Amino acid sequence: MPRDYDEKRDFIRINVESDMSLRVDGKTEMETAKVTNLSGRGMMFITDSVLKLESIVEVKINPEKAITPPLHAMVRIVRVNKQRNSNSYEVGGVIQEIMDD
Repeated sequence: MPRDYDEKRDFIRINVESDMSLRVDGKTEMETAKVTNLSGRGMMFITDSVLKLESIVEVKINPEKAITPPLHAMVRIVRVNKQRNSNSYEVGGVIQEIMDD
């Protein structure tokens, strides 16, 4: 299927606004975050926690609409940027493993 735009990624990003939970480096408690986009290989989300590059986090996304399936995955952190005028961070991650629930 031809593309009508200059997309250099293997997978198209889909804008999403959904709450998500994440567990950092095997900690017992889950933290909350907001996913902003997803692709077949990765995601971007906003969190108040400072995450370390190359760390692995467990991510759970349960969309509000039943037409979208939930996602439970292990994600490697590849980018962390402090947001302007906010105490939050924009985080980019690569999906390493999709978990079976």
